Amino acid sequence: MMLRHSWPQAMANGETAMASAEIPAAPERVLAALVTDQAERWWGSADTYRVTGWTADLRVGGRWNVIVRTADGRRLPAGGAFLEIEMPRRIVQTRRYDWDHPTLGRKETTVAYLLEPTAAGTRLTVCHGGFAGLADAAAEHAEGWTRVLGWLQAYAGRLAAA
Repeated sequence: MMLRHSWPQAMANGETAMASAEIPAAPERVLAALVTDQAERWWGSADTYRVTGWTADLRVGGRWNVIVRTADGRRLPAGGAFLEIEMPRRIVQTRRYDWDHPTLGRKETTVAYLLEPTAAGTRLTVCHGGFAGLADAAAEHAEGWTRVLGWLQAYAGRLAAA
């Protein structure tokens, strides 16, 4: 059986950024890659940024934190709290940069990861909301989620091939 590759797709409507991709792994593995320190293995690239120092208390009300290390060496902290956890179908968390993001500042947003099992693995949809009045930030984050889902696809593909 030949599997069709589904490239990540994203869009923004001015208030919400949405992105979706087929990930070649089971929902449980995809969630682990997203919300555990496993994110440090794949989230980023040498020419953009890498996530480091990932910590998470994976329960409703639990906090998560990460350091974004930029290609030029800056260390930018971010974090939030888990609002909803329905393993392995859905996780909703807040997100806030603890630095002045160029289009978003320090405004808190909400990220929902929605996972649906498929024949090829998992359809992952990211709904990132809270951009009201910040259409440029929504568009930028939609583009960013396309990159992130591409990195996640590649990581899951390497795991499947191992």
